[in-house]
Amino acid sequence: MKLSRKIFLLSAVACSMMVAHGAAHAHAAKGPTDPADERARQVLAHMSLQDKMSLLFSVDGGGFNGSVAPPGGLGSAAYLRAPAGSGLPDLQISDAGLGIRNPAHIRKDGAAVSLPSGLSTASSWDVDMAREAGAMIGREAWQSGFNVLLGGGADLTRDPRGGRNFEYAGEDPLQTGRMVGSTIAGVQSQHVISTLKHYAMNDLETSRMTMSADIDHVAMRESDLLGFEIAMETGHPGSVMCSYNRVNDLYACENPYLLTRTMKQDWHYPGFVMSDWGATHSSARAALAGLDQESAGDHADARPYFQTLLAADVKAGRVPQSRIDDMAQRIVRSLFAQGLVDHPPVRAPLDVVTDTLVAQRDEEEGAVLLRNEGNVLPLATTARIAVIGGHADVGVISGGGSSQVDPIGGEVVKGPGKKDWPGDPVYFPSSPLRAMRAEAPAAHITYDPGTNIAAAVRAARAADVAVVYATQFTFEGMDAPNMHLDGNADALIAAVAAANPHTVVVMETGDPVLMPWNSSVAGVLEAWFPGSGGGTALARLLFGKVAPSGHLTMTFPQAESQLAHPDIAGVNANNVFEMQFHTDQELVYDEGSDVGYRWFDRNHLKPLYPFGHGLTYTTFATDGLVAGYHHKQLTVTFNVRNTGTRPGVDVPQVYVGLPDGGARRLAGWQRVKLAPGESRQVSVQVDPRLLAHFDGRHDRWDIPSGRFRVWLGTSAVDDSQQVTVHVHGRTMAP
Repeated sequence: MKLSRKIFLLSAVACSMMVAHGAAHAHAAKGPTDPADERARQVLAHMSLQDKMSLLFSVDGGGFNGSVAPPGGLGSAAYLRAPAGSGLPDLQISDAGLGIRNPAHIRKDGAAVSLPSGLSTASSWDVDMAREAGAMIGREAWQSGFNVLLGGGADLTRDPRGGRNFEYAGEDPLQTGRMVGSTIAGVQSQHVISTLKHYAMNDLETSRMTMSADIDHVAMRESDLLGFEIAMETGHPGSVMCSYNRVNDLYACENPYLLTRTMKQDWHYPGFVMSDWGATHSSARAALAGLDQESAGDHADARPYFQTLLAADVKAGRVPQSRIDDMAQRIVRSLFAQGLVDHPPVRAPLDVVTDTLVAQRDEEEGAVLLRNEGNVLPLATTARIAVIGGHADVGVISGGGSSQVDPIGGEVVKGPGKKDWPGDPVYFPSSPLRAMRAEAPAAHITYDPGTNIAAAVRAARAADVAVVYATQFTFEGMDAPNMHLDGNADALIAAVAAANPHTVVVMETGDPVLMPWNSSVAGVLEAWFPGSGGGTALARLLFGKVAPSGHLTMTFPQAESQLAHPDIAGVNANNVFEMQFHTDQELVYDEGSDVGYRWFDRNHLKPLYPFGHGLTYTTFATDGLVAGYHHKQLTVTFNVRNTGTRPGVDVPQVYVGLPDGGARRLAGWQRVKLAPGESRQVSVQVDPRLLAHFDGRHDRWDIPSGRFRVWLGTSAVDDSQQVTVHVHGRTMAP
């Protein structure tokens, strides 16, 4: 066993002992100034131990494997009945981060509006858009009777083949933290608790139930955990969901280093920790480590640990009653803090038109224009256009799993009827083809399904421009076995591009993909999973009604050999269930904190498209870069000018390099909207943690003294503008 691993396990044991003996003082130390804490204490003072323990265990909400909704439940991920006479609301708990899920169609009125994928929202780099998107799904949850939403996915993308990458925000901790935290804040503005998940290191689906993610805890604090920390500071989630996997040998939901030492002590988190569905493995060990609530324990876990087993542990003295008090306090505090008690849900019809417009704007801001040779885009409104493939005649694809939303209007592509999880891909009834025809009625637009390459080639030759829609279906429970588009898409695109040099590819994908045809096509638009308003958004982008403004939050490699881990062990298991439990493997993240673009920078690798890249229909120039360090704050100032002929949005990015070397780090950005010829001075204040190393011995951040390099660029590989600034080192208070 490595020395760092031994230190980690020893610190975990110490944390467990500290929880056992000090839980009673966790909230008392905060004092009575927090109204939510004080109100929770007053309610709990009149509760019996049995009533308090009833708050620690939710039951299956119905729909999974044919289960029915429990009495009082609406039909959802889970349900918790509040103690009688407590004045507290029942918890109606719904998936997920893109909209309101209806498991197994258990609710007759369960269709909802879906946001585009989390990657699309993140690629907007627009915290206001993220908050508005969160508010939309929070409002739909509240109007549907739910008061807990299982969103807020903040796991970093350590592998671009991850099955759930589409739910998350990308590979950078600052960008992830700010964007996911803003979405959480939006959800909770509607008096709905949002989770922050899946804590932590749940970066792959392969062997997710058993795998140990092994990483030095200093590197983890500087990468994955920093993303969670910033999301927590930004969004103040009422709950954190711990993940399935092990972290340095210990299950995340019974890992005191993660749950207590880091989150509750270092970050002073006042809310509660709920388990993922099936992620609880013990009673006393999990409770002492910091788990506060077992989720759907009657159905998802091997045993209902936080019922009779935990009661027996308390009676035998293995778990002190003070720990139960702390668990209940954290839960009830969140109910008051997020308004669940004072503003219970009022069932009402959804405002589908307004909410779909939010989803549409989210996609318009998040789609990324990767390539635009010869200004093939925007399309002329009088052109002959061949639309090919991707079921673009009827809708847009979505990602599968617990984030899947039942489409309003129903599913528009009939699949083969796959019974295994997660079923057939679901297409939302938002047709890009119909929207393109509506956007450009004078254009001659034909459609070919792309199933016969020869027919598609004939259609392309007869057109001025060919627009190929290509998909990649990814989903919870399984990682992509490779980085290719679905089916015959690569061959189709290559053949169409050979027939028509004015070929544009619209990619609806859950991950970055390899693009062997990239240099042969004129345009590439990464649309991610476009959501309920996707068809209209894509048409408006293609014809220039709105200009693309998205920028990548994930690196597109040239080949899988460039990745920190070129292969995923066990990815070719026979089915989803086998894949999740395939092996008790240990995955050593020896790249440490150098995730994504940092790995490419450290190893001098050239990506296909770098982190931060994104084109638009105008041009921008930046100058006047100045970096100053005053009053313990690094501030970067520069000018941005729209040098083109159209209004547009620029996203200039600031990166820093520490004096003792290492990969560059994203330190901040600004999203700037400018009219043609307009200029603006912009300032970015750098989070001090991005100038620091984490000191694992003292649980604090240390900023070294010396000359820091500051880059201003259009992506993580843009070295065109840089300055240096001297920073006086200091230790940041833990």
